[in-house]
Amino acid sequence: MPLGWNEIKSRAVAFTKEWKDEVSEDAEAKSFWDDFFLIFDIRRRRIATFEHHVKQLNNKDGVIDLFWPATLIVEHKSKGKMVL
Repeated sequence: MPLGWNEIKSRAVAFTKEWKDEVSEDAEAKSFWDDFFLIFDIRRRRIATFEHHVKQLNNKDGVIDLFWPATLIVEHKSKGKMVL
């Protein structure tokens, strides 16, 4: 049975409280995204992968932190870090 909006909201609030103080990408990125998808009762492994290898425009190898084909690309950063 699909989750109702009240359950999703409750899970989202609990998620934000649990993760509000996390600052380390290396230590927690995968757990963060697994927990995020569980807000919607989705097992991340069914739809998205971590460390998806790609060829960059400069022809160098690169990695997408989280990739959900045709839907979402994530570059996960630690708190306070910017992507240039």
